[in-house]
Amino acid sequence: MMKFFLFMLFMIPLCFLSNMFWLVQLMLFLMMFLFMNISLNSLNFNNLSYMMGCDMISFGLIMLSIWICSLMIMASENLFKHKYYYNLFLMNIMFLLIMLFMTFSMMNILMFYLFFEGSLIPTLILVLGWGYQPERIQAGLYLLFYTLFLSLPLLLGLFFIFNSINTMIMYMYKFYEMNSFILYLSMVLSFFVKMPMYFVHLWLPKAHVEAPISGSMILAGIMLKLGGYGLLRVMIIFQKMTLKISNLWIVISLVGGFFISLKCFCQVDMKSLIAYSSVAHMGLVIGGIMTLNYWGFLGSYVLMIGHGLCSSGMFCLSNINYERLGSRSLFINKGMMNFMPLMTLWWFLFMISNMAAPPSMNFLGEVELINSMVSWSWLTMIMLMLISFFSAGYSLYLFSYSQHGVYNMGLYSFYVGVSREYLLLFLHWLPLNIIFLKFDYSIWF
Repeated sequence: MMKFFLFMLFMIPLCFLSNMFWLVQLMLFLMMFLFMNISLNSLNFNNLSYMMGCDMISFGLIMLSIWICSLMIMASENLFKHKYYYNLFLMNIMFLLIMLFMTFSMMNILMFYLFFEGSLIPTLILVLGWGYQPERIQAGLYLLFYTLFLSLPLLLGLFFIFNSINTMIMYMYKFYEMNSFILYLSMVLSFFVKMPMYFVHLWLPKAHVEAPISGSMILAGIMLKLGGYGLLRVMIIFQKMTLKISNLWIVISLVGGFFISLKCFCQVDMKSLIAYSSVAHMGLVIGGIMTLNYWGFLGSYVLMIGHGLCSSGMFCLSNINYERLGSRSLFINKGMMNFMPLMTLWWFLFMISNMAAPPSMNFLGEVELINSMVSWSWLTMIMLMLISFFSAGYSLYLFSYSQHGVYNMGLYSFYVGVSREYLLLFLHWLPLNIIFLKFDYSIWF
């Protein structure tokens, strides 16, 4: 794993050479290809080097991080075209990727915490530095303080665990059981905010709306998955405690997912609607993890990967419209089918993936999550039914409002999609729907 870290580290000077914008992206694709070919032949951590290792959970999320970061560069061509501090932008992305790579590959939980919180800084710089409206300062503060507020209890919890069992290696945690309610809360709440869970989700729509396209892609694609990854790792040490209190988290996440689905119908900003739909999907992931059964863990993992690709692609679509019209409002983005008929196909493909239609990974993840939660209690069926129905509803609402209808008379000076945009959308959509054919990999860990 250290070789990939050094690969990224030595790419940072490349960001400051002139006209190296696309070379950095090609190098990331090369790194993705090299990472795909590492040997994963057991259920335990392998490819060990120093404090880093890789198992099936880490493998998928690191691959997703490299993929989304390379696509972020492709989506941000405007920065390069207008010479808008693109060298600093590339450096920021490289630092962010290093942080994410280290977060997912660390076996020492204190180092995991360090990079988990450190990944916030490049994201904050993205929102504050390349965002669009003046409200980005407020959005950045929301992002920072919501996530930092509960990270101190997490740090203290880690120290307490180390004091109790004298190890910080995550792999060793399966031999121990901590039965303290306060410790449990201090460890878990920080991950809930990061996901985000209903009640602590307000930072997410704000950050998404104010962030540039690259910021939205990384927030939706990777940052929300940090919380899920953390939960998957620490649940092993809190099994008895979770069994006592899991009712509360599952109820909050399911009822919250239902309310957020209804809230999606009130949105007029396309980015805001996609951001709220992310909260509803992450509610299902929290519910699946909290059932503590095998299907729940599998479903949450698959849905996290699927949602990362699907949500990121949807933000790219809204940004393509924003670059043409200068607005993301659904009142202005109407009748797009007349102007960009081929883009309508991509809108359709991503919307059906968002509503969990086969053969997308979202479908596979949601089937596993519904199985896990219904086997936990049949009463969850009611909320799951409503969430599934309304997720199809708001996806259809966004599609029909933006693609159909009478277009704005001010839109006559217009150009259709360029090959870079179609390639960008294709590279989101292909892994999202092709990995379904190889889903036996998702039942390894």
